[in-house]
Formats: sequence, structure tokens, C-alpha cells
Amino acid sequence: MRCKHWRQVPLDLAQEALQKAPSGCVDRAVQCQLSTHESDEHYGLLAELDTYGTALWLRWREDYVDLVALRDCPATGPGPDGEGCCLFAGHPEQHTWEGTPEEVPCTS
Repeated sequence: MRCKHWRQVPLDLAQEALQKAPSGCVDRAVQCQLSTHESDEHYGLLAELDTYGTALWLRWREDYVDLVALRDCPATGPGPDGEGCCLFAGHPEQHTWEGTPEEVPCTS
């Protein structure tokens, strides 16, 4: 399960992110992309950057917020079609494919 914390992007950081985002578009609020966790540090994805394998993230704690450019997590899931992790390198907690329910096959 994903963390349920959301954060509005402060106007000054939103303007800075718009200048860095190749698409010229960023959300005004983001949800923490980590799995449910005990830490008070959260990360919301703002934009993929021009540099291959790097993204712009909003990082926040209770009274602190900043922008960070982080490399993508290189891990891939098990199996021949291993799904890539959608988080950043060195992230805490689980990879994005871990802890998700398996598909239940249909039976007749």
C-alpha cells in the first residue's frame, strides 16, 4: 500500500520545478510514492528530467520541504518481464512492485 500523505507544492518550488520540467507542467499537490512507512520523510514525484534516468521529487517532513533531483531505482521485479521500480535509487521501504496482491486466476 502506498503512503497516504499528500503535500501541496509551495508556489516558489512549483515555479522552480516548472523551469526544470521538460514538459513545462507539474502538479500543485503530490502524494508520497513510498509504501506505507513510519518515517516522517515523504517523496512525491513532480517530473521526469531531460537527464536519462533522473526525476524531480518533492521531499518533505512536517515543517520542511524542498526539491531534489534523484536517479531512478535500477531494480527490476522477478520474472522474465521484470517490472521496473518507479521510485528513486536508494529509496527506503519496498520497491513499487512488492507487496501488491497477485492476480487471482479466473476459475469456472
